[in-house]
Parts: sequence; structure tokens; C-alpha cells
Amino acid sequence: MKIVKDQIGREITLKQTPKRIVSLVPSQTELLYDLALENELVGITKFCVHPFHLKSTKTIVGGTKKVDFEKIKALNPDFILGNKEENSYDFLPELEKIAPTYFSDVNTIQNSVDLVLRLGSIFNRRTEADNLVHKIEFKLNDFKQFIKDKPTRKVAYFIWAKPWMVAGNETYINEMLQLNKFENIYKNMSRYPKVEINKIRHEGDPDVIILSSEPFPFKDEHALEIGTFTNRSITVFGDGEMFSWPGSRMLLAFDYFKELHTKLESHF
Repeated sequence: MKIVKDQIGREITLKQTPKRIVSLVPSQTELLYDLALENELVGITKFCVHPFHLKSTKTIVGGTKKVDFEKIKALNPDFILGNKEENSYDFLPELEKIAPTYFSDVNTIQNSVDLVLRLGSIFNRRTEADNLVHKIEFKLNDFKQFIKDKPTRKVAYFIWAKPWMVAGNETYINEMLQLNKFENIYKNMSRYPKVEINKIRHEGDPDVIILSSEPFPFKDEHALEIGTFTNRSITVFGDGEMFSWPGSRMLLAFDYFKELHTKLESHF
């Protein structure tokens, strides 16, 4: 038996190394797979799309905002993995009745690395976790060399339309924007605020507008609507997984960011 702390400071008692895991977060499902825990993973959400084959081999227990507690209970899990941002605190009392429940809280790259190492320890996958962190840090340092001479550009990162919502401060997305030398014009606003697009010039008139691929399906019409309120912005449809998924998705994110900057340079 051992006691571990999750990333929101809660103590969790584990009788043994977990063997039946339910993941309620897409990025963490992918991370568990990359930590060689596919066999231990018994339940996932309908949004857990990486790797794709898991949707046909694991039980779907709902979404990230609404889960089926009876389905989870029927799986007889000994560990449930959630996230402060993706899931609701309202879930906790019901989930804890079923199994020890771990909530992550990832707003920075260091938080992400910490999560990988913590899960590696909990699931007896320290070697896999150490190797993954080493690869992430190698890619990160390489990207920092790539980006160091790039100009800083003002940016607005949209996650929803009508109401229009953006990524603000205290988010993993904002950390990724800073890494890319994108100055978030909404960095003085907390989390995911609603904004009025007719005030975007007054807020900072960004050089680049990023319309995220998730959670909202932005289309050309949204890009055109926002564009009418800016002076010179370049609008791109960004891969939301690369900007918002911590964990092993970071191995792909840094190469994606390089491609994004190459694409943007052709417009300036």
C-alpha cells in the first residue's frame, strides 16, 4: 500500500500497482498507451482518438464533461485518471466511490513532464516515463534553438465561436504560445474568457489569429467574420491537439510548430 499525491494536492491511497485504469482525458489516454499501459486501460471517453484503435477495443464511458458512472463501475477499475480542466470537480465524489481517482493539473511544460514521471512511478513504468521525458526535452531544446531568432508576433487564439472565446493566461495553450514567441493579446485575461470580436483591434490587433481545431469546428465563415474587425491579421486554422495536449503529444508538437512558422513566414 502506498499514498500518492495528485497534481491538485489530493492524497490517494493505492493498495497495489493499478491494473484496471479508466482514463477520462484524451491526451492522457494517449500518454498511458505510450507508457506501455494499453492492456491495463479498460475505459476511455468518446473523445479519446489516439491511438485510433482503442475506440474499438476499450469501453467508452461517455465524454469528458459527462460520464456514465454505472459503466465505469461495471469495469471494476482500480484507478481513474482525470484532469482539473477537462473534467468537473462534481465528478469526484461519485468517482471516488468507485476507485482511487487522480486529477492532473497541467498548465506548463514542467507540469506535463511532472505528470509523465508521476504516472510512470504509479504504474511501475519508470523506464518508459524517463525515456519519454528524455525525448520531449531533446525536442524542446531543438525547438528553442529554432525559434530563438524568430520575430515576436501578436496573436489571438480562439477556441469557440458565438460566444467567442479565447485562450488567456494560466493555460497550457498560453504556455505553448509563449514558447512560439506568440504574444497573446489576451494574456491579461484569465483562463478562457469570452471576448467581443468587434473590439479585437482595441485589444491588441493581432498579427496572427489562430482558430483551433478543437473543441469548436471553426470554418471559413468564422475566419472571414473575425477578419472584418482586424487591420492586417493572418488567420490560420491551428491544430488544437498540438497546442493543448500535454504528455506524449509533445513529441509531435514541436515539429508541427516549425511547419507553422514556415507557413507564416510566407505571409510576412
